Amino acid sequence: MEHAAYPKLSRINRIISGILEWITISLMILLTVVVGFAVIARLMGDSFSWYDEVAAIMLAWITYYGSALAALHRRHIGFDTVLLALPKNLRIPAVLLGEVIVLTFFFLMARAGLQVLDVLAGDTLVSLRWVPVQFTQSVIPIGAILFMLAQVLSLPAYLKLTSAGISLEHAEIEEEVETELEKNKDRV
Repeated sequence: MEHAAYPKLSRINRIISGILEWITISLMILLTVVVGFAVIARLMGDSFSWYDEVAAIMLAWITYYGSALAALHRRHIGFDTVLLALPKNLRIPAVLLGEVIVLTFFFLMARAGLQVLDVLAGDTLVSLRWVPVQFTQSVIPIGAILFMLAQVLSLPAYLKLTSAGISLEHAEIEEEVETELEKNKDRV
C-alpha cells in the first residue's frame, strides 16, 4: 500500500533500489545457505574451517549494502520530529547541515577504506588463502560511496516533504495503524 506522504521514486532511484535490493537479498540467501550447510556439517561431526570468517564478512556486506538501500528510502536513523519542531524557515538549513555532516562522514569513510585496501594488498583470508582481504574489505569504500549516492538521490524528495511539514517516520506509523484498523474492523 502506498501512502500519500511517501515520495514517488524517480526512475534512477527505482533502478538503484532494485539493484541494492537484489544484492542485499542475494547476500542474505547466500548467508542462510552457508549457515545451513555449516549447521548440517557440525551435526554430522565435521565443520568448515572457513565458516566463521566468511559468515562475518557476509554479514558486514549485508549491513553495508542494506544501509545504502535504507538511505535511498530514507529509512535510516533520522530526526524528523526534531526537524518538524523547528520553525519552517530553519527546517531546510537544518536538513542541509545534517546532509553535509553525513556526506562528509561517508566521504572520509570511503577515503579511509581505500587507504585500508592499500595496506591490505597481498593479504589473504586465514581460512581461504585464495581470497584476497582487499576483496572482502572493498565493501567499506563501495558501501560508503553507495550511501552517499543514496543520500543525494533521495534528498530532493526529502527536502520537499520536510519543507511541507511531512514526516516519513510519522507517515509510516500512520500507515501501520490504518492497516491494523482495516484488518481488525471486522473483529469489533
